[in-house]
Amino acid sequence: MQHYCTFYIFTLNMNLKLNWDALGIATSITCAIHCALLPILMSTVSVFGINIIHNLFFEWGMIVLAFVVGSYSLFHGYIKHHRSLRTILIFSIGFIFLVLKQFYLQYGILFLIIAVFFIISAHFYNYHLCHRSKCSSPHHKH
Repeated sequence: MQHYCTFYIFTLNMNLKLNWDALGIATSITCAIHCALLPILMSTVSVFGINIIHNLFFEWGMIVLAFVVGSYSLFHGYIKHHRSLRTILIFSIGFIFLVLKQFYLQYGILFLIIAVFFIISAHFYNYHLCHRSKCSSPHHKH
């Protein structure tokens, strides 16, 4: 007997099967929260000597993480399940805005909102298409 969760799948032998769409959504939301709360935290973190403001390593690290997780999830869905390029197109639009936010700082929040909307939409759409298909992949149990 197996118990299924929405985003994670646990079997009785405690094997963890990770849903890559859920991970992509989580990283996008984490990035958005980081960027939204950064102005609020600016005054408090400097008191502790922590420099997360305009930390290029962190910013580009989050972008790379979003790209790796998103690419794996969406290409896996495309190849193994649904053959719809629409998910990759939606993700690509979001990812372009995510990168543009790094270069056009005056539009950073606007570009971030657009990027997160498209990236999360791509993951939800991919998740939906994968569940509509009949497959035996451990990433998308039906």
